Amino acid sequence: MKLTKFFAAAALSLTVAALVSGCRKNPSYMTRIPGARTEAPTDNPAAPPLNPEPTPNQKTNEFSGYVFSGPDRSNWVAHAEILQAYTVHFDFDRSVVKSSEKPLLEAVASYLKANPTHAVRIEGHCDERGTEEYNRSLGERRALALREHLIGLGIDSSRVETVTFGKDRPVDPGHDETAWKKNRRGEFIVLTPP
Repeated sequence: MKLTKFFAAAALSLTVAALVSGCRKNPSYMTRIPGARTEAPTDNPAAPPLNPEPTPNQKTNEFSGYVFSGPDRSNWVAHAEILQAYTVHFDFDRSVVKSSEKPLLEAVASYLKANPTHAVRIEGHCDERGTEEYNRSLGERRALALREHLIGLGIDSSRVETVTFGKDRPVDPGHDETAWKKNRRGEFIVLTPP
């Protein structure tokens, strides 16, 4: 009986210690949600900001509040049309790249290898189902999954940036499976130097 209480007390102590030390609430690689509060709460002015400002190796660009990791390419020219035909689609509530979509990634990697001065921004998108916050997270996981595949195909990680739009930018405004299937996607935007 005493041994059980000891283990219960030890487990509680470890849990409290883990909560006190905690994880970083806002890692620098996370995508910020536009409109989210960035200032310290007024009841505790000493509290850290909920969404810290970008660090020197990050940038905020025309997407008003979204944070990108990597070099600053805010003055680069974006070309959505170049790789538009290679948009990758995902299953419902999934961020795993389907084997049927991998040839599209191989074509994107071939393009980047043939154009070594170009970079790519991967945009993660979702259908309208689910909360805004959940869909932003899912869109980010989709963009990161595509990034990892490109890196695995030999593309330098410094040439690939990601952003999530969640359900904010549907290509089909419909409210059925046909529209949702089109909206669960990852798009590749080519970035060229000015």
